[in-house]
Amino acid sequence: MSHLKDRFVAMCHEKNLVTDQLAALEEKTGVQRELIALGALAVVGLYLLFGFGASLLCNLIGFLYPAYFSIKAIESSVKDDDTQWLTYWVVYGLFSLVEAFSDIFLFWFPFYYAGKCVFLIWCMAPVRWNGSEILYRRVIRPFFLKHQAAMDNMVNDLSAKAKSVTETVTKEALNTALNHDKSK
Repeated sequence: MSHLKDRFVAMCHEKNLVTDQLAALEEKTGVQRELIALGALAVVGLYLLFGFGASLLCNLIGFLYPAYFSIKAIESSVKDDDTQWLTYWVVYGLFSLVEAFSDIFLFWFPFYYAGKCVFLIWCMAPVRWNGSEILYRRVIRPFFLKHQAAMDNMVNDLSAKAKSVTETVTKEALNTALNHDKSK
């Protein structure tokens, strides 16, 4: 437990936009920035449990932090962070797809959005037992490898059909435009 406390204190003293704001609040109020951060986390947690619009807050948490670090990963020359965030987005996308079909039932579960937020934080956490990595290795990757050939065929078929439809629509639009100009 002491290790977690030390890590939290170190995180509150890192140099970034959030900790700069915490430092300014600490200076103005005289309250330690760790306590301010814990208070803010408690307010967010309570809002997720009881607040109106908890789904929006939960989705913002699941999107903003990962989007920021995904952009940083794209701009860095290190490949590992790219893989980490691509893995997160694959899990996030799959979760969002499943949630879209089951949302009508999940909405009725008490504290659903708090649980979803905890799940998303676990998936983006910078730890070895990161949820995205575990779910990808144990569920998504084996499923994908087993069905990769069938999925490739389906994607190729859909691409060919989309190309055919696009060409047909383009030709029809050109013919219609030419016929319209001739009729004037």
